[in-house]
Amino acid sequence: MIKKIFCFALFMAIFYTAHAQLVVDIVAGNAPQIPIAIVPFEPDNKALSENAKYLNEVLRKNLESTGLFRMLDPESFPEKLKFGELPSFDDWLLIRTQALIQTKISRAGTGRLRLQFFIWDIDSQEQIEAQSLVATDKSKRRLSHIMGDEVYKRLTGEGGYFDTQIAFIAEEGPQTNRRRRLALMDHDGHNQRYLSGSDVMVGSPYFSPNMHTLIFLSYRNDEPSVWTLDLTTGEQRRLGNFGGMNFAPRFSPCGNKIALSLVNDMSVNLYEYDIKEKSLRQLTFGEIIDTSPSYSPCGKFLAFNSDRSGAQQIHIMNLKDLSEKRISFGTGRYATPAWSPRGDFIAFTRMHRDVFSIGIMTPQGRSERTLASGWFMEAPNWAPNGRRLVFTTTDRDDNRTSRIMSVDIMGRNMYQIPTPGNAVAPSWSPLLP
Repeated sequence: MIKKIFCFALFMAIFYTAHAQLVVDIVAGNAPQIPIAIVPFEPDNKALSENAKYLNEVLRKNLESTGLFRMLDPESFPEKLKFGELPSFDDWLLIRTQALIQTKISRAGTGRLRLQFFIWDIDSQEQIEAQSLVATDKSKRRLSHIMGDEVYKRLTGEGGYFDTQIAFIAEEGPQTNRRRRLALMDHDGHNQRYLSGSDVMVGSPYFSPNMHTLIFLSYRNDEPSVWTLDLTTGEQRRLGNFGGMNFAPRFSPCGNKIALSLVNDMSVNLYEYDIKEKSLRQLTFGEIIDTSPSYSPCGKFLAFNSDRSGAQQIHIMNLKDLSEKRISFGTGRYATPAWSPRGDFIAFTRMHRDVFSIGIMTPQGRSERTLASGWFMEAPNWAPNGRRLVFTTTDRDDNRTSRIMSVDIMGRNMYQIPTPGNAVAPSWSPLLP
């Protein structure tokens, strides 16, 4: 039985609203970092000092990990600013501060913390955000994650991704006898926990849009099939008995349908399962291998990889009339397409000779860009704001060490997300409810 992952109460009060003048272009090739001053979190009393230091550090790491912001050294601050005091804007301009953050931590009852914060645009001398957040002690990291998302949103004009989770497959044991378990962690690798035992092989986890369900591949009785996991109760259920091996499941944007691959005779075709009607609709036909479906954000199109042209390539299907077209034409084979939540790019794995690459292109097959290359890379998956990806990379060592990496859409600011051991097949959640 899996308990509800977070017990969290959020209360938001907007004290002041202004249109932010300070905006960083997050897709510009050489955009300068925004200098940010985070005034040390102010505890309401000495008993909260450790919580204040802890949440301050979480916020700093969240913002630094984006590569978009530069955290100014507190030793350089021109004044010791108390929460609620008006900044001396000219003094902060002297150290080239562009955004200033003031924060206070207090108690909101037994076992509950309140986080209040202001964001100031120093150039325009405006307060551009003011909020109050409340959480239980056990979920206090979420305070900094949610606050970080608000800072990100105010300074970039786009949604953040800190208050999210990543589902993945945790691998244990030697390469010849590797056990695989469903696992879950926060976006930064903290709060890792297992969702399944190691007695059944699993793969390809994917979140439902409402975050209630994980869909995944499970090998039971030596036959791969699609199962669901209720993230509230821990209940696992087989999606349906389709009369053959089925795999590569993906939820539609509305969460009412699931695209998957189904093996029939010597062919692998795409199907769409209607959860409410419990009906299966065949999408592709013929003696081909069609797999790795990924819905467009509007739910009207499906990206997938197919060998119908003689080699593995990416195709786009119109789900209304089932017409399709190929969009990948570069050197090598293309696989594992993943449509951005924004709809502007499709991520993919490209294989050419002994090199694997993670890249993106437009849904029209244009503006192809390589983000990372190595001996073995696969399974790109998007952050909910469509500006970062996670993927798996495997080393060419005796144990085939696998890690989860994160990179932005310009191919910059790549880093490893820490896991206890080998980790593959990451799936990034929507923002937590």
